Amino acid sequence: MKKLLYITNAISGSGGLERVLSVKTKVLAEDFGYIVHIITLSRTEHGEDQSCKNHLFFPFSEKIKLHNINVSGNLFQYISQYVTGIRKLVSEIKPDIILVCDDGWKAFFLPKILGKKIPIIYERHVSKLVEVSENQSIIKSMVTKGKFKLMDFLAKDFTRFIVLTDGNKNEWKLPNLQVIPNPLPFYPTEKSSLENKKVIAVGKQSYQKSYDRLLKSWSLIDKEFQDWELHIYGKFDENLGLEQLAKDLKIEKQVFFHLPEKNIEEKYVESSIFVLSSRYEGFGMVLIEAMSFGIPCVSFNCPYGPSDIIKNNEDGFLAENGNEKELAEKLQKLMKDENLRQQMGNKARENVQRFLAENVVKQWDELFKRLA
Repeated sequence: MKKLLYITNAISGSGGLERVLSVKTKVLAEDFGYIVHIITLSRTEHGEDQSCKNHLFFPFSEKIKLHNINVSGNLFQYISQYVTGIRKLVSEIKPDIILVCDDGWKAFFLPKILGKKIPIIYERHVSKLVEVSENQSIIKSMVTKGKFKLMDFLAKDFTRFIVLTDGNKNEWKLPNLQVIPNPLPFYPTEKSSLENKKVIAVGKQSYQKSYDRLLKSWSLIDKEFQDWELHIYGKFDENLGLEQLAKDLKIEKQVFFHLPEKNIEEKYVESSIFVLSSRYEGFGMVLIEAMSFGIPCVSFNCPYGPSDIIKNNEDGFLAENGNEKELAEKLQKLMKDENLRQQMGNKARENVQRFLAENVVKQWDELFKRLA
């Protein structure tokens, strides 16, 4: 029975990485028979106490063994505690394979910290574009390019470097590169009727998710669709001023902002169209979640993920990235044609089965067997 060790920052949040890890580790432990350990940082109030699972947003299998490293203080103290803690736990756990799910800089140094006696796999859950900000100065652009070169150099030390889509492969020129997509967290028996006049978006308010562009697109939708509603679920960021923007665009009576929803499945069932307005993605978990309920998706064709998931004009629509008018037109096309929604929704539910957890985790199992 092989022993796996995942290293990540935290598993208590409501983000896509936490959701993927909860699904993947559950299947690996309960269906494939792996012993799975997870190391997190800075959760000293819980430590290795299994009761900490009660504080998680997503459910993790009871078979998973949790560990924590307390890191605090200045940069040098932080690094020292991190390195010492990681080495100590690896020595105690004695894993057969280590998997790194941390998009921060420190993760790239783990092969040098731990050596290469144990296979170390890096899972990249975001695009390199996360390092790029809007209207970068020349100096900032030079720093970013330097970061990318260092990342490419360090990434070669991993036994395998996993990205989520074929599009993500374009960002990395590595000999150890491999694509394994994220698994679908559920495949419900219940489908959306696609009769409710509700459009749903899911994801925290951020520059990446660019709900500002979504609101501007919604303001372009014809008056004949005034009885339709847009519901956005995700952690608030008042600095973005999205509620004020909705008022300025005179769409506040149609747009509703909600905090993250644990039972998001119930909200999918109530919706008839899913929309994704991101500037960039690592994958787009919310797309496959919505499709599993038979919901057609409309998305900007951003890098990377939507074009790997949505089959344009078959189970959803892709609009040119940033083209707010085209996004509005694609939404309206589905709003006014229930037969088209039903046709695309059926295709979405059928096509998304390639992301079923058992199919995706089987790819991981095959990789582990090759490496071990």
